[in-house]
Amino acid sequence: MIPAILTVCRKEILDNSRDRRTVLTALLLGPLLGPIILVMVINLTVSQARSSAERAINVPIIGAEHAGNLVAFLASRGIRASQGHGLTSIDEAMNAVRNGDREVVVFIDASFGDELAGGTRAHVGLVYDVSDSASSRRAGRIRGSINAYSQQIGALRLLARGLDPSVVRPLVIDNFDVSTADERSSLLLGMLTYFLLFATLMGGIYLATDTTAGERERKSLEPLLATPVPRSSLLLGKMAATAVFMLLSLALTLACFMVALRFMPFEQLGMSTSFGAGTALFAFLVLTPFAPLGAALMTAVASFTKSYKEAQSYLGFVILVPTLPLIVASIMNVRPSLALMAVPSLSQHLLITNLIRGEPIEPLMLALSVASTLLLGALLAYAAIRLYERERILG
Repeated sequence: MIPAILTVCRKEILDNSRDRRTVLTALLLGPLLGPIILVMVINLTVSQARSSAERAINVPIIGAEHAGNLVAFLASRGIRASQGHGLTSIDEAMNAVRNGDREVVVFIDASFGDELAGGTRAHVGLVYDVSDSASSRRAGRIRGSINAYSQQIGALRLLARGLDPSVVRPLVIDNFDVSTADERSSLLLGMLTYFLLFATLMGGIYLATDTTAGERERKSLEPLLATPVPRSSLLLGKMAATAVFMLLSLALTLACFMVALRFMPFEQLGMSTSFGAGTALFAFLVLTPFAPLGAALMTAVASFTKSYKEAQSYLGFVILVPTLPLIVASIMNVRPSLALMAVPSLSQHLLITNLIRGEPIEPLMLALSVASTLLLGALLAYAAIRLYERERILG
């Protein structure tokens, strides 16, 4: 039986390798797509963080002449009053922000100086669009600077009355961040498993489609099943070939990530990553059991279809299913447990996340993840074999 499986596997691998477009799509698009997207996301995050914290911004300040000290204080913190903005009222400011002509506008009433001198609370208007991320970030920075100026004025008022400014701040919060640089990097690299699973499935989707629905559409399935080789051997050989392409795609994706992450500016975000050859190899071993599961799943689903295009439609949805538990885990900030190791794709995601965070992986959890994934893969393979043992598969 094993020689027959290996013969079929070798034959399918050679046939699929001759289709250059399929090979390039499976072994180039998947491995490169994830690293490219991750590089863009991390660079954009660094750029936005630097822009929000370091770069000077120009903002229209209506009534700047009524609060010279406040305007000077804002300028010292990199927030400069833009000239010639042409806005004169709060209504004009709201329309300008709503129409996208301005991101943020500061409004200072003519009574600002009198209210401040009289010891009462002076009002400063801040016009922005919370649904616009750029507008919201700039407004947050301006709000923080105005609050700092307010605290400074409040402290001076207390000192003028002979009071210690700390009287109005009876509590001081001391923050102790226990996270490591590797753990903080998992906030960005947590999406790594999504790309790895996607690339793994993409590596085998075309072969799984072609060896099932494709052969049925080309009318080559019937003579193949008429050979004296057990149908179980034929199907297991096809699934083995699919798993080989999936593992090859996974290995290429991990290699691309290993190279790409070396050039990522994690230090500028207070993060670091030790995603080297050892980490990539361990991640490959963790995800290896998912390849036969994915091959069996795609083969079983493609068995129900009558044409190549129909199989592609179904499998396009199937490759999204393994990522659903990962989305739930990310939203709920799920931590690894023995019970969750019984859920394929989720268990691999949690183990790889622990690996990125530099936390130890319990051997029992790893063993349970491997066993549950392989068991489900075996059940799906058995279901696919039973489907191919029916004569209706040729219809």
